[in-house]
Amino acid sequence: MIKRKSEQYLKHWFDKTRRKPLVLRGARQVGKSTLVRQFAELL
Repeated sequence: MIKRKSEQYLKHWFDKTRRKPLVLRGARQVGKSTLVRQFAELL
C-alpha cells in the first residue's frame, strides 16, 4: 500500500480533541473514498 500525505493529515485531524468537520475534495478517481474506507478499518 502506498503511504500518502493525506493519510497523515487524516490521522492528525482525527487525533485532535476539538476537530471541525472534514471535507475531502479532489478530482474524480483519485481515491478519496478509498482513503476514508481504509482509515475506518484502522479504527
